[in-house]
Amino acid sequence: MNRREFVVATGVGLSGALAGCSGDSTAESGGTSESDASTPTQTAAASDDTATEAAETATEESTSSSYTVSMEPVGDVTFDSVPETWVANNGSWADMGIALGLEPPKGVWLPSRYHTQYYDDIPGVSVDGSSIKQLWGEGGVGKEQFYELDADVHVIDPNFLVNRGSWKQADVDEIENQVAPFFGNSIFSTGYTWHDYTYYSLYEAFEKLSQAFQRTERFEAFQSLHEEFQTAVGDVVPGSSSERPRVAIMWAAGNEPEKFSPYLIESGTSFKQWRDLEVRDAFAETDVRDFHSDRGQVDFETLLEIDPEYLMMRGHENQTRAEFEDTLVAFLEDHSVASQLTAVENGNVHRGGPLYQGPITNLVVTERAASQVYGVEDDLFDRQRVADIVAGDA
Repeated sequence: MNRREFVVATGVGLSGALAGCSGDSTAESGGTSESDASTPTQTAAASDDTATEAAETATEESTSSSYTVSMEPVGDVTFDSVPETWVANNGSWADMGIALGLEPPKGVWLPSRYHTQYYDDIPGVSVDGSSIKQLWGEGGVGKEQFYELDADVHVIDPNFLVNRGSWKQADVDEIENQVAPFFGNSIFSTGYTWHDYTYYSLYEAFEKLSQAFQRTERFEAFQSLHEEFQTAVGDVVPGSSSERPRVAIMWAAGNEPEKFSPYLIESGTSFKQWRDLEVRDAFAETDVRDFHSDRGQVDFETLLEIDPEYLMMRGHENQTRAEFEDTLVAFLEDHSVASQLTAVENGNVHRGGPLYQGPITNLVVTERAASQVYGVEDDLFDRQRVADIVAGDA
């Protein structure tokens, strides 16, 4: 069977357990059929018998080379061969793929939020974000582009498509049956009421992806590096909570915002660096609600009442530190109310990190955050070691 025939024969929707993508597993297994060893003197009947036996052998080899990976909410996904091309919903999964040494995904929701500049200091690791197709448009996520991309697997939570992308379950089933299976979980935020199934931690999700692409050795190498990294991070965190700063994380739209979307530090992967650094959440000590709960905003007067020691502004990761200071920080310093904030007075306004982070991104932004709030100047992880793992040399 070709890949689509295999998927049509075995694929199911969200309620089912089995989907797949197929390739030439006989060639991959290195097996030799009996017909390869036949001689020209064989009779036609014998050749037919041999061909039948070869087909049966190929089927057995194909079955034995398939593998299944389970992930909520899609259940068991069976792959008949290792996927080669893929699309991802966001930079969390895209970064995991790069960490596994894969080619970049063909598409993500918004390439502008997949901040590939985090790879700049990793030797030999780079991604051209302009080559990645933007999946999200004015009307949500278009279905036809999945046919055009023709990927081997969609590393996307299908429930996100249904609840945020204006899809129907029938659309999910169609793409799964006609193109390739879905394999993903919306792990970056725990703020969605429809997400009533398992939230994976960053490394739990990373392990699932490594199993799907059969690159578990790289995952295990990253896991070891991450454990050492967390020890190094723990060493810079003050032992007393009173010594840890009060931090307010907000989305700042544009360079001259008058209101901000507040983010309370939660268990989603987009807050991992702040949890690991054990900062105090300035909003958690007030009645301010998280942006995800009611799409509420805070103004400068509210911020002045709370007066956090640090302001961490999201939405500015595409700016350099100098560009950030020359625009948004300069605006705050000249603002009649914002200029009274302790964080502004003390020069403690920083870029707050991305919404989406994978294993490499997490190393970079956590080290940066440690520098921002604790003044850490030393490297907390070995860039060359990361490069070696990505290349499969560690």
